Amino acid sequence: MRAPDWTSAVIWYAIYPLGMVGAPRQAAADAELSHRLGRIEAWLDHLIVLGCNGLALGPIFDSRSHGYDTLDYFRIDPRLGDDADFDHLVQACRERGIRILLDGVFNHVSADFPALVEALADPDAATAGWFHIDYTTSPPTRLNFEGSDDLVRLNHDSPDVVKFVGDVMTYWLARGVDGWRLDAAYAVDPQFWARVLGRVRAEYPQALFVGEVIHTDLARVEAATVDSITAYELWKSTWSAINDHNFFELDWTMTRHNKLLDLVRPLTFVSNHDVTRISSKLGPQGARLALVVLATVGGMPSIYYGDEGGLPGIKYERPGGDDEVRPEMPAEPLGWQMPHPDLWRAHRDLIALRRNHPWLVDARHEAVKVDSERYVYKMSAGDQWLQVELDLTDGYSAVIRDASGEIYRH
Repeated sequence: MRAPDWTSAVIWYAIYPLGMVGAPRQAAADAELSHRLGRIEAWLDHLIVLGCNGLALGPIFDSRSHGYDTLDYFRIDPRLGDDADFDHLVQACRERGIRILLDGVFNHVSADFPALVEALADPDAATAGWFHIDYTTSPPTRLNFEGSDDLVRLNHDSPDVVKFVGDVMTYWLARGVDGWRLDAAYAVDPQFWARVLGRVRAEYPQALFVGEVIHTDLARVEAATVDSITAYELWKSTWSAINDHNFFELDWTMTRHNKLLDLVRPLTFVSNHDVTRISSKLGPQGARLALVVLATVGGMPSIYYGDEGGLPGIKYERPGGDDEVRPEMPAEPLGWQMPHPDLWRAHRDLIALRRNHPWLVDARHEAVKVDSERYVYKMSAGDQWLQVELDLTDGYSAVIRDASGEIYRH
Protein backbone atom coordinates (compact mmCIF):
# COMPACT_ATOMS: atom_id res chain seq x y z
CA MET A 1 0.00 0.00 0.00
CA ARG A 2 1.29 3.42 -0.98
CA ALA A 3 -0.81 5.60 1.33
CA PRO A 4 1.21 7.93 3.61
CA ASP A 5 1.38 6.85 7.25
CA TRP A 6 -0.69 9.77 8.52
CA THR A 7 -3.71 8.59 6.56
CA SER A 8 -4.18 5.72 9.02
CA ALA A 9 -5.61 8.18 11.54
CA VAL A 10 -7.49 10.68 9.36
CA ILE A 11 -11.26 11.08 9.28
CA TRP A 12 -12.32 13.63 6.69
CA TYR A 13 -14.97 16.33 6.86
CA ALA A 14 -15.83 17.10 3.25
CA ILE A 15 -17.35 20.39 2.13
CA TYR A 16 -18.34 22.04 -1.11
CA PRO A 17 -16.93 25.53 -0.42
CA LEU A 18 -18.82 27.61 -2.98
CA GLY A 19 -22.12 26.26 -1.70
CA MET A 20 -21.33 26.18 1.99
CA VAL A 21 -20.36 29.87 2.13
CA GLY A 22 -23.19 31.09 -0.09
CA ALA A 23 -21.12 32.23 -3.06
CA PRO A 24 -22.94 33.36 -6.23
CA ARG A 25 -23.52 30.49 -8.64
CA GLN A 26 -22.01 32.42 -11.54
CA ALA A 27 -18.80 34.42 -11.33
CA ALA A 28 -19.25 37.99 -12.55
CA ALA A 29 -16.25 39.53 -14.30
CA ASP A 30 -16.73 42.85 -12.49
CA ALA A 31 -17.61 41.39 -9.07
CA GLU A 32 -15.68 42.58 -6.04
CA LEU A 33 -13.47 40.20 -4.11
CA SER A 34 -15.43 38.44 -1.35
CA HIS A 35 -13.61 37.06 1.69
CA ARG A 36 -15.82 34.05 2.33
CA LEU A 37 -13.15 31.47 3.25
CA GLY A 38 -13.34 32.75 6.83
CA ARG A 39 -16.77 31.14 7.08
CA ILE A 40 -15.11 27.75 6.61
CA GLU A 41 -12.61 28.60 9.32
CA ALA A 42 -15.51 29.24 11.70
CA TRP A 43 -16.54 25.58 11.33
CA LEU A 44 -13.16 24.04 12.14
CA ASP A 45 -13.88 23.57 15.85
CA HIS A 46 -17.19 21.93 14.92
CA LEU A 47 -15.20 19.51 12.79
CA ILE A 48 -12.91 18.71 15.73
CA VAL A 49 -15.78 18.22 18.20
CA LEU A 50 -17.38 15.83 15.73
CA GLY A 51 -14.19 13.77 15.81
CA CYS A 52 -12.76 14.58 12.38
CA ASN A 53 -9.21 15.77 11.71
CA GLY A 54 -9.19 16.27 7.95
CA LEU A 55 -10.78 18.96 5.78
CA ALA A 56 -11.55 17.82 2.24
CA LEU A 57 -12.27 20.93 0.19
CA GLY A 58 -14.21 20.95 -3.05
CA PRO A 59 -13.02 23.31 -5.79
CA ILE A 60 -11.50 26.58 -4.57
CA PHE A 61 -9.79 27.83 -7.74
CA ASP A 62 -10.95 30.60 -10.05
CA SER A 63 -13.79 29.25 -12.15
CA ARG A 64 -16.76 30.33 -14.22
CA SER A 65 -19.52 28.72 -12.12
CA HIS A 66 -19.56 25.49 -10.09
CA GLY A 67 -15.80 25.20 -9.59
CA TYR A 68 -15.25 22.28 -11.95
CA ASP A 69 -14.86 24.68 -14.89
CA THR A 70 -11.45 26.04 -13.92
CA LEU A 71 -10.11 29.32 -15.28
CA ASP A 72 -6.90 29.66 -13.24
CA TYR A 73 -5.35 26.88 -11.13
CA PHE A 74 -3.03 29.30 -9.36
CA ARG A 75 -5.71 31.73 -8.15
CA ILE A 76 -8.26 31.35 -5.37
CA ASP A 77 -11.78 31.88 -6.67
CA PRO A 78 -12.57 35.58 -5.96
CA ARG A 79 -16.00 34.48 -4.74
CA LEU A 80 -14.14 32.74 -1.87
CA GLY A 81 -11.24 35.08 -1.19
CA ASP A 82 -7.58 35.58 -2.01
CA ASP A 83 -4.16 34.17 -1.12
CA ALA A 84 -4.18 35.77 2.32
CA ASP A 85 -7.54 34.17 3.12
CA PHE A 86 -6.25 30.79 1.98
CA ASP A 87 -3.05 31.09 4.02
CA HIS A 88 -5.09 32.03 7.09
CA LEU A 89 -7.29 28.95 6.63
CA VAL A 90 -4.24 26.70 6.28
CA GLN A 91 -2.73 28.17 9.44
CA ALA A 92 -5.99 27.70 11.35
CA CYS A 93 -6.07 24.05 10.27
CA ARG A 94 -2.44 23.54 11.27
CA GLU A 95 -3.10 24.96 14.74
CA ARG A 96 -5.83 22.32 15.20
CA GLY A 97 -3.96 19.40 13.65
CA ILE A 98 -6.31 19.28 10.65
CA ARG A 99 -5.05 17.89 7.33
CA ILE A 100 -6.18 19.51 4.06
CA LEU A 101 -7.19 17.80 0.81
CA LEU A 102 -7.71 19.93 -2.32
CA ASP A 103 -9.91 19.09 -5.30
CA GLY A 104 -7.82 18.94 -8.46
CA VAL A 105 -9.85 19.17 -11.67
CA PHE A 106 -7.23 17.99 -14.14
CA ASN A 107 -9.36 16.11 -16.64
CA HIS A 108 -10.99 19.20 -18.12
CA VAL A 109 -11.03 23.00 -17.99
CA SER A 110 -13.51 25.79 -18.62
CA ALA A 111 -14.34 26.63 -22.22
CA ASP A 112 -12.94 30.07 -21.33
CA PHE A 113 -9.61 28.72 -20.02
CA PRO A 114 -7.03 31.20 -21.37
CA ALA A 115 -4.69 28.55 -22.80
CA LEU A 116 -7.62 27.01 -24.68
CA VAL A 117 -8.78 30.34 -26.09
CA GLU A 118 -5.23 30.95 -27.29
CA ALA A 119 -5.01 27.51 -28.88
CA LEU A 120 -8.35 27.79 -30.69
CA ALA A 121 -7.25 31.12 -32.18
CA ASP A 122 -3.88 29.89 -33.42
CA PRO A 123 -2.91 26.28 -34.36
CA ASP A 124 0.73 27.29 -33.86
CA ALA A 125 0.13 28.51 -30.30
CA ALA A 126 2.37 27.01 -27.63
CA THR A 127 -0.71 25.54 -25.92
CA ALA A 128 -2.28 23.99 -29.04
CA GLY A 129 -1.08 20.54 -28.00
CA TRP A 130 -2.76 20.83 -24.60
CA PHE A 131 -6.15 19.96 -26.09
CA HIS A 132 -7.81 17.72 -28.66
CA ILE A 133 -8.58 20.32 -31.35
CA ASP A 134 -9.72 19.67 -34.91
CA TYR A 135 -8.43 22.60 -36.97
CA THR A 136 -9.98 21.27 -40.19
CA THR A 137 -13.38 22.64 -39.18
CA SER A 138 -14.41 26.28 -39.15
CA PRO A 139 -14.32 27.34 -36.42
CA PRO A 140 -12.00 24.71 -34.91
CA THR A 141 -13.72 22.18 -32.65
CA ARG A 142 -12.47 20.73 -29.39
CA LEU A 143 -13.14 17.54 -27.44
CA ASN A 144 -15.56 18.22 -24.61
CA PHE A 145 -16.12 16.22 -21.44
CA GLU A 146 -19.27 14.10 -21.24
CA GLY A 147 -21.09 16.22 -23.80
CA SER A 148 -20.72 19.52 -21.95
CA ASP A 149 -19.81 22.57 -24.04
CA ASP A 150 -18.60 24.26 -20.85
CA LEU A 151 -15.98 21.60 -20.04
CA VAL A 152 -13.12 20.89 -22.43
CA ARG A 153 -10.82 17.89 -22.04
CA LEU A 154 -7.10 18.26 -21.66
CA ASN A 155 -4.77 16.18 -23.84
CA HIS A 156 -3.21 13.89 -21.25
CA ASP A 157 -0.68 12.56 -23.76
CA SER A 158 0.97 15.98 -23.90
CA PRO A 159 4.23 16.31 -21.91
CA ASP A 160 3.32 19.96 -21.38
CA VAL A 161 0.07 18.95 -19.65
CA VAL A 162 1.95 16.44 -17.49
CA LYS A 163 4.32 19.22 -16.43
CA PHE A 164 1.54 21.75 -15.91
CA VAL A 165 -0.50 19.49 -13.63
CA GLY A 166 2.62 18.60 -11.66
CA ASP A 167 3.41 22.29 -11.29
CA VAL A 168 -0.08 23.01 -9.94
CA MET A 169 0.13 20.17 -7.43
CA THR A 170 3.55 21.10 -6.09
CA TYR A 171 2.65 24.79 -5.87
CA TRP A 172 -0.24 24.18 -3.48
CA LEU A 173 1.56 21.44 -1.58
CA ALA A 174 4.26 24.02 -0.92
CA ARG A 175 1.52 26.34 0.34
CA GLY A 176 0.67 23.82 3.06
CA VAL A 177 -1.92 21.33 1.82
CA ASP A 178 -1.55 17.60 2.35
CA GLY A 179 -2.93 16.05 -0.81
CA TRP A 180 -5.23 16.02 -3.79
CA ARG A 181 -8.54 14.53 -4.81
CA LEU A 182 -8.21 13.86 -8.55
CA ASP A 183 -11.54 14.74 -10.10
CA ALA A 184 -12.83 12.43 -12.87
CA ALA A 185 -9.72 10.28 -12.52
CA TYR A 186 -11.70 7.45 -14.09
CA ALA A 187 -11.76 9.33 -17.43
CA VAL A 188 -7.98 9.73 -17.67
CA ASP A 189 -5.38 7.22 -18.85
CA PRO A 190 -3.81 5.74 -15.68
CA GLN A 191 -0.36 6.28 -17.15
CA PHE A 192 -0.92 10.03 -17.02
CA TRP A 193 -1.42 9.88 -13.26
CA ALA A 194 1.60 7.63 -12.88
CA ARG A 195 3.79 10.14 -14.74
CA VAL A 196 2.51 13.14 -12.79
CA LEU A 197 2.50 11.52 -9.36
CA GLY A 198 6.00 10.08 -9.76
CA ARG A 199 7.40 13.57 -10.07
CA VAL A 200 5.24 15.09 -7.32
CA ARG A 201 6.00 12.31 -4.83
CA ALA A 202 9.72 12.86 -5.37
CA GLU A 203 9.23 16.33 -3.87
CA TYR A 204 6.40 15.54 -1.44
CA PRO A 205 6.58 11.86 -0.44
CA GLN A 206 3.94 12.31 2.29
CA ALA A 207 1.29 13.76 -0.05
CA LEU A 208 -1.98 11.87 -0.52
CA PHE A 209 -3.61 11.28 -3.92
CA VAL A 210 -7.25 10.15 -4.09
CA GLY A 211 -8.63 9.25 -7.50
CA GLU A 212 -12.31 9.78 -8.19
CA VAL A 213 -13.38 6.38 -9.49
CA ILE A 214 -16.99 5.37 -10.11
CA HIS A 215 -16.59 1.73 -11.18
CA THR A 216 -13.57 0.07 -9.65
CA ASP A 217 -11.20 -1.54 -12.14
CA LEU A 218 -8.44 -2.86 -9.89
CA ALA A 219 -5.89 -3.03 -12.71
CA ARG A 220 -6.46 0.62 -13.63
CA VAL A 221 -6.27 1.65 -9.98
CA GLU A 222 -2.92 -0.08 -9.61
CA ALA A 223 -1.56 1.41 -12.85
CA ALA A 224 -2.52 4.95 -11.81
CA THR A 225 -0.33 4.65 -8.66
CA VAL A 226 -2.89 6.57 -6.59
CA ASP A 227 -2.98 6.07 -2.81
CA SER A 228 -6.76 5.95 -2.57
CA ILE A 229 -9.95 5.98 -4.61
CA THR A 230 -13.51 7.04 -3.90
CA ALA A 231 -15.33 3.87 -2.80
CA TYR A 232 -18.46 4.35 -4.90
CA GLU A 233 -19.20 0.63 -5.06
CA LEU A 234 -19.39 0.44 -1.27
CA TRP A 235 -21.48 3.65 -1.12
CA LYS A 236 -24.03 2.26 -3.54
CA SER A 237 -24.26 -1.14 -1.88
CA THR A 238 -24.62 0.39 1.59
CA TRP A 239 -27.71 2.49 0.88
CA SER A 240 -29.14 0.05 -1.65
CA ALA A 241 -28.90 -2.95 0.68
CA ILE A 242 -30.69 -1.05 3.45
CA ASN A 243 -33.27 0.45 1.11
CA ASP A 244 -34.05 -2.83 -0.70
CA HIS A 245 -33.68 -5.12 2.32
CA ASN A 246 -30.96 -7.04 0.51
CA PHE A 247 -27.84 -7.50 2.61
CA PHE A 248 -26.50 -10.02 0.10
CA GLU A 249 -25.54 -7.04 -2.08
CA LEU A 250 -23.61 -5.36 0.72
CA ASP A 251 -21.80 -8.57 1.63
CA TRP A 252 -20.71 -9.12 -1.98
CA THR A 253 -19.31 -5.58 -2.20
CA MET A 254 -17.56 -5.76 1.15
CA THR A 255 -15.83 -8.95 -0.03
CA ARG A 256 -14.66 -7.04 -3.11
CA HIS A 257 -13.67 -4.15 -0.83
CA ASN A 258 -11.17 -6.49 0.83
CA LYS A 259 -9.33 -6.78 -2.49
CA LEU A 260 -9.34 -3.03 -2.93
CA LEU A 261 -7.74 -2.64 0.51
CA ASP A 262 -4.81 -4.72 -0.72
CA LEU A 263 -4.01 -1.95 -3.24
CA VAL A 264 -5.07 1.36 -1.69
CA ARG A 265 -6.63 2.96 1.38
CA PRO A 266 -10.10 3.81 -0.02
CA LEU A 267 -12.01 7.00 0.74
CA THR A 268 -15.33 5.75 2.12
CA PHE A 269 -18.52 7.81 2.39
CA VAL A 270 -22.31 7.66 2.51
CA SER A 271 -22.87 11.11 0.93
CA ASN A 272 -20.87 13.59 -1.11
CA HIS A 273 -21.34 16.65 -3.32
CA ASP A 274 -22.45 14.58 -6.32
CA VAL A 275 -25.13 12.31 -4.86
CA THR A 276 -28.41 12.45 -2.96
CA ARG A 277 -27.76 12.80 0.76
CA ILE A 278 -28.07 9.68 2.86
CA SER A 279 -30.91 11.11 5.00
CA SER A 280 -32.95 11.69 1.86
CA LYS A 281 -32.10 8.22 0.56
CA LEU A 282 -32.98 6.30 3.72
CA GLY A 283 -34.49 8.63 6.30
CA PRO A 284 -32.68 9.41 9.58
CA GLN A 285 -32.88 5.88 11.00
CA GLY A 286 -31.63 4.28 7.81
CA ALA A 287 -28.88 6.91 7.66
CA ARG A 288 -27.74 5.87 11.11
CA LEU A 289 -27.46 2.25 9.97
CA ALA A 290 -25.41 3.33 6.96
CA LEU A 291 -23.17 5.28 9.32
CA VAL A 292 -22.50 2.09 11.29
CA VAL A 293 -21.16 0.51 8.11
CA LEU A 294 -19.02 3.59 7.36
CA ALA A 295 -17.61 3.58 10.89
CA THR A 296 -16.57 -0.07 10.81
CA VAL A 297 -15.24 -0.84 7.32
CA GLY A 298 -11.64 -0.43 6.17
CA GLY A 299 -10.56 2.83 4.56
CA MET A 300 -10.53 6.56 5.33
CA PRO A 301 -14.06 7.64 6.34
CA SER A 302 -15.42 10.94 5.04
CA ILE A 303 -18.37 12.83 6.53
CA TYR A 304 -20.13 15.21 4.13
CA TYR A 305 -20.97 18.54 5.72
CA GLY A 306 -24.51 18.63 7.09
CA ASP A 307 -24.94 14.86 7.23
CA GLU A 308 -24.01 14.95 10.89
CA GLY A 309 -27.26 16.80 11.56
CA GLY A 310 -29.43 14.90 9.09
CA LEU A 311 -29.48 17.57 6.39
CA PRO A 312 -31.65 16.47 3.45
CA GLY A 313 -30.82 16.98 -0.20
CA ILE A 314 -31.78 15.31 -3.47
CA LYS A 315 -29.59 15.21 -6.57
CA TYR A 316 -31.49 15.85 -9.82
CA GLU A 317 -30.30 15.18 -13.36
CA ARG A 318 -30.98 18.69 -14.71
CA PRO A 319 -29.32 22.12 -14.71
CA GLY A 320 -28.95 23.19 -11.10
CA GLY A 321 -29.62 19.63 -9.99
CA ASP A 322 -26.75 19.69 -7.49
CA ASP A 323 -28.01 22.69 -5.55
CA GLU A 324 -29.89 20.78 -2.85
CA VAL A 325 -26.85 18.68 -1.95
CA ARG A 326 -24.50 21.69 -1.90
CA PRO A 327 -26.34 24.12 0.39
CA GLU A 328 -25.25 27.22 2.19
CA MET A 329 -24.66 26.81 5.93
CA PRO A 330 -24.89 29.43 8.68
CA ALA A 331 -21.83 31.62 9.18
CA GLU A 332 -21.14 29.73 12.42
CA PRO A 333 -22.22 26.24 13.55
CA LEU A 334 -24.06 27.60 16.61
CA GLY A 335 -26.53 29.16 14.18
CA TRP A 336 -27.41 25.82 12.60
CA GLN A 337 -30.70 24.19 13.58
CA MET A 338 -30.02 20.51 12.88
CA PRO A 339 -32.98 18.69 11.33
CA HIS A 340 -32.08 15.54 13.29
CA PRO A 341 -29.87 16.19 16.35
CA ASP A 342 -29.92 12.47 17.16
CA LEU A 343 -27.72 11.93 14.11
CA TRP A 344 -25.16 14.34 15.57
CA ARG A 345 -24.95 12.13 18.64
CA ALA A 346 -24.72 9.00 16.49
CA HIS A 347 -21.88 10.52 14.47
CA ARG A 348 -19.95 11.47 17.58
CA ASP A 349 -20.46 8.05 19.18
CA LEU A 350 -19.47 6.09 16.08
CA ILE A 351 -16.49 8.28 15.24
CA ALA A 352 -15.33 7.89 18.85
CA LEU A 353 -15.71 4.12 18.47
CA ARG A 354 -13.61 4.31 15.34
CA ARG A 355 -10.97 6.32 17.19
CA ASN A 356 -10.87 3.68 19.93
CA HIS A 357 -10.25 0.98 17.31
CA PRO A 358 -7.76 2.68 14.95
CA TRP A 359 -6.80 -0.63 13.34
CA LEU A 360 -10.16 -0.57 11.50
CA VAL A 361 -8.57 1.58 8.79
CA ASP A 362 -7.03 -1.56 7.28
CA ALA A 363 -9.43 -4.19 8.68
CA ARG A 364 -10.89 -6.92 6.48
CA HIS A 365 -14.47 -8.13 6.46
CA GLU A 366 -15.75 -11.65 6.99
CA ALA A 367 -19.42 -12.60 6.84
CA VAL A 368 -20.80 -14.42 9.88
CA LYS A 369 -24.47 -14.54 8.86
CA VAL A 370 -26.17 -13.09 5.80
CA ASP A 371 -29.81 -12.99 4.82
CA SER A 372 -31.99 -10.32 3.23
CA GLU A 373 -32.82 -8.42 6.42
CA ARG A 374 -30.12 -9.43 8.89
CA TYR A 375 -26.39 -9.17 8.41
CA VAL A 376 -23.64 -10.10 10.85
CA TYR A 377 -20.06 -9.45 9.85
CA LYS A 378 -16.69 -9.45 11.55
CA MET A 379 -13.97 -6.86 10.96
CA SER A 380 -10.48 -7.96 11.92
CA ALA A 381 -6.81 -7.02 11.69
CA GLY A 382 -4.37 -9.42 13.31
CA ASP A 383 -5.84 -10.54 16.62
CA GLN A 384 -8.13 -7.50 16.92
CA TRP A 385 -11.75 -7.70 15.87
CA LEU A 386 -15.25 -6.23 15.97
CA GLN A 387 -18.52 -7.94 15.21
CA VAL A 388 -21.34 -5.89 13.68
CA GLU A 389 -24.99 -6.91 13.55
CA LEU A 390 -27.39 -5.02 11.26
CA ASP A 391 -31.09 -5.86 11.49
CA LEU A 392 -34.02 -4.68 9.35
CA THR A 393 -36.60 -7.20 10.53
CA ASP A 394 -38.28 -4.75 12.91
CA GLY A 395 -37.16 -1.23 12.04
CA TYR A 396 -33.47 -0.33 11.94
CA SER A 397 -31.16 -1.68 14.62
CA ALA A 398 -27.43 -2.26 15.00
CA VAL A 399 -25.17 -3.80 17.62
CA ILE A 400 -21.37 -3.70 17.70
CA ARG A 401 -19.30 -5.95 19.94
CA ASP A 402 -15.61 -6.42 20.60
CA ALA A 403 -13.71 -8.75 22.90
CA SER A 404 -14.97 -6.82 25.94
CA GLY A 405 -18.63 -7.22 24.98
CA GLU A 406 -21.27 -4.87 23.56
CA ILE A 407 -19.88 -1.40 22.80
CA TYR A 408 -22.63 0.17 20.68
CA ARG A 409 -26.36 -0.34 20.16
CA HIS A 410 -29.26 1.49 18.59
